[in-house]
Amino acid sequence: MLNQENTALSSDEKRSCASLATIYSMRMLGLFMVLPVFIIEARQYPGGDDPSSVGLAMGMYGLVQAMLQIPFGLAADRFGRKRVIVFGLLLLCLGSVIAACATSVTGLAIGRAIQGGGAISAAVTALLADQTRDHVRIKGMALIGASIGLMFAVSLIVGPFLASKVGLAGIFGLSAIMALAGILIIAYWTPQEMEQTKHPIKQTFYQLRKTLLQSDLLRLDFGVFVLYAVQLAMWVGIPSLITQAGIPSQDHGWVYLPAVLLSFVFMGMTLFRLERRGKLKPLFLLSILCVIVVLIGMYFLALSSPDIWMLGGLIFLFFSGFNILEASQPSLASRMSPPESRGAVLGVYNTLQSLGIFTGGALGGVISRSVGLPGLFLACAGIMTIWLWVSWPMKFVAPATAPAEAQ
Repeated sequence: MLNQENTALSSDEKRSCASLATIYSMRMLGLFMVLPVFIIEARQYPGGDDPSSVGLAMGMYGLVQAMLQIPFGLAADRFGRKRVIVFGLLLLCLGSVIAACATSVTGLAIGRAIQGGGAISAAVTALLADQTRDHVRIKGMALIGASIGLMFAVSLIVGPFLASKVGLAGIFGLSAIMALAGILIIAYWTPQEMEQTKHPIKQTFYQLRKTLLQSDLLRLDFGVFVLYAVQLAMWVGIPSLITQAGIPSQDHGWVYLPAVLLSFVFMGMTLFRLERRGKLKPLFLLSILCVIVVLIGMYFLALSSPDIWMLGGLIFLFFSGFNILEASQPSLASRMSPPESRGAVLGVYNTLQSLGIFTGGALGGVISRSVGLPGLFLACAGIMTIWLWVSWPMKFVAPATAPAEAQ
C-alpha cells in the first residue's frame, strides 16, 4: 500500500501532466465547440441542404482518427512521442485552416478529414506514461480524462456564443491557433523526452500480436468502445429531456457545467485514495454500475415529464462514473504493455475510442428514431451491462511500488 508522500508528483511529473493535459484539452475543445453548431451553420454553405453530406463532413474527423491511431502509435514507438505529437498538431492546424477557408460542404469535409489526421491521442498518453512513475500515473491520466468532460461542458456554452459572433469559420480559425499553441507547449513546457523512450522496432509481428491480444487489454479496448459509444448515443436524448424540463437550448451548458465540476471533486475524493488502498477494481466495477443506474433513471424520466433537479443529479452521477473510467482505463493499459509497445497498445485503445465515438453518434439517432428515447436509454443500459460482465474477471495490475517502499 502506498503512502501519501510516495504518491506525490515530482516537479517534472507535474509539468508533464499539466502540459499534456493542456494540449489534450485544447484539441478536444476545438472538436467539441463545433458539435452543437455544425449542423445549423453548415446550412449556409453550398451543399448544406443535403443532410447526408453535412453528416459526412461532421463525421469525417472521427473516422480518419480511427484509421490513423494505430499507425501514429507505432510511429510514436519508432520515432519518438514528441515528433509525432508535433506532426499531428500541424495536421490539425492545416485541417482547421482549410475548414475555416472552405466555401462549400465539400471543403468542410476535406478540412475535417485533415483535422482527423492529427491522431495524437496514443502519442500523448504514451509520453505521459513514459514521464510518470507507475504508482502516480493515474493522476496524470485523470487530468486528461477530466479535461474531456470539462471541455465538453465548456464547449456547449462557448460554441454557440462564438458561432453567433464569428461563425463556423471563426471557430475553425481558433482551433488552428490552439493547435499552434500546442506545438509551443510540447516544445517549451513539456519535459524533455528521454532517448530511451524512442524504441526502434525490434519486436517480431508475433511478439506485438501477443501483446495486443492479451485478454485484459482486449477487455479494456472493448470497454473504451462501449464507454464512448454510450456517451455519444445518450447525448442524442439528454438535450431533449433538458428542454422538456423547461431549460432553453442556449442555457443547457449551465446544467452540464456544475455537474461536471462536482464530478471532478467526487473523483478526487475516491479514485486516488481507493487506488492507494488497492481497491481500484471494485471502484471500476461500481463506476460501470453507476452509469447503468443513470441510464435506467434516464429511461424512467423519458417516460414522464422530467424534473430538472433529478436530471441534473443523474448527469452528475454519469460524469462521476465516466471520469473514473476514463482516467483508470488508459493507466491500466499502459501498465499492461512493455515500453517498446506502449504506443501501439494505446494506438489500438484510442482506435476503439474513436470508433466508439463514430458508432455512438451514428447509431444513437437511428435507435432513437426506431424505439424512442426510452428505448435508446434502455439499449445503452444493456450495452453497459455487457461491459460489466466482460470486465468482471479482469485482473487489475497493481502499480509498481515507490523506491522508498521497495526497501
